Amino acid sequence: MSRPSARTLFVWTIVWFNLVFLALPTVVVIIASFTAGNIVAFPPDGLSLRWYASLFETDNYTDAFLRSLYVAVICTVISLPVGTLAAIAMARYRLRMAGAIQVYLLLPFTIPLIVSGLGMMLVFGEIRILGQLWPVGFAACAINLPFMIWAVAASVNNLDTDLENAAANCGAPPLVTFVTVTLPAVMPGVITGGLLMFILAFNEFIVSLMLVDARIVTLPVLVYNSIRSVITPDLAAIAVVYILVALVTIWVLDRLVGLEVFLKSK
Repeated sequence: MSRPSARTLFVWTIVWFNLVFLALPTVVVIIASFTAGNIVAFPPDGLSLRWYASLFETDNYTDAFLRSLYVAVICTVISLPVGTLAAIAMARYRLRMAGAIQVYLLLPFTIPLIVSGLGMMLVFGEIRILGQLWPVGFAACAINLPFMIWAVAASVNNLDTDLENAAANCGAPPLVTFVTVTLPAVMPGVITGGLLMFILAFNEFIVSLMLVDARIVTLPVLVYNSIRSVITPDLAAIAVVYILVALVTIWVLDRLVGLEVFLKSK
């Protein structure tokens, strides 16, 4: 075997190993969710949709799903204007605290979420909003906002400033230039960041665990509480729901922006 062929075989072996290693847990969970038995097993003990039906018949799951959806919507609504304007300002203007802002953008990777959750729990407790649902969306936005800024900044960096200059030379006020030229040009980054913020907030667990009580638990917290007692197949069905949410998000991203544009912007 020639050296290039051996190298190609080695690379593709690693690629396929990683793909199988990443996909195998998802495939196992999907198949296990269709079990007809009373425990999670692989291969499943028969095939049935009973556990998916139980999700709709149990108010706890549907209510928790709607709460997570509510949190994700609040997070996305806040992050869209804040993240977009912040990204444009950081890319276009020289800010005095640019270094501090850059450090802030690294916080999601350096500070454990439990530290952020503890700090927000203390702050929300002082202003007496702890235990409500909407602050969870605000907290998820504050923690994950750097991802929104990065997504929009990638589009801002690719924006041709001559387009804005041409609009200004034609007499367009700054606000009109922003709405008609700048915002449409960076819209792929805005959509990408918005969908990313939605899925991150929908999946948020640690912060939600520390900011909600037993009356308003979100879906990740409900799954955690259920796992602590007994692992039943309905939890596998919930995992499939999460997979479907992720697939729908990717499909929407592909339709609105295009995965090629998204991957090139990262």
